[in-house]
Amino acid sequence: MTPLDHMIYALLWALFGTVHSILASKTVKSSLPGLGRAYRLAYNLLAGLHIAVTVLIGERVLGAGGANLIPEPWVWFLYAMAGGGVLLLLAAMRQYDGGRFLGITQLRRPDLPEDEPLRAEGLHRYIRHPLYSGAILILWGRAGTEAELATALWATLYFAIGARFEEVRLIGRYGDAYRAYRSKVPSFVPWKGRCL
Repeated sequence: MTPLDHMIYALLWALFGTVHSILASKTVKSSLPGLGRAYRLAYNLLAGLHIAVTVLIGERVLGAGGANLIPEPWVWFLYAMAGGGVLLLLAAMRQYDGGRFLGITQLRRPDLPEDEPLRAEGLHRYIRHPLYSGAILILWGRAGTEAELATALWATLYFAIGARFEEVRLIGRYGDAYRAYRSKVPSFVPWKGRCL
């Protein structure tokens, strides 16, 4: 794998992050009125397809297999990290309305507001982005080969940058309530313990 291969993969992640953030903007959403309440579902389907294509091309460019870079005793630590990430992701998903999160509820119940109320209970008392934290643990827990390590690195960078864009939207939606929440609760690592 050459530096050019890694650059191509980094550019694919940058493209994914850019498209994902642009499509999440109110400007784009309002410019596609034909989708209406199906926008969130279409957005999620497109994002899922785009990230799958990004990872598949990355595996093709960098090599899907490859030698394991991690010595044997540390492999078990990585497995535990990935397992912790899965548990965190599952616990975080329980705090959301899954149908609303995916965009299905918006189609079935047009009378419901599209947005959920601000979440500041459960895991959100410790970290603002538990879904991202769980995904990061999973990715780094699987980072045994060069391709997996590159995926963990670029995805983590995407989560860090994407969270900033997302928080601008959350401030626009929830105003001072989100600003106050953000000032108390860390982004990804619960280094303060329970904050609320």
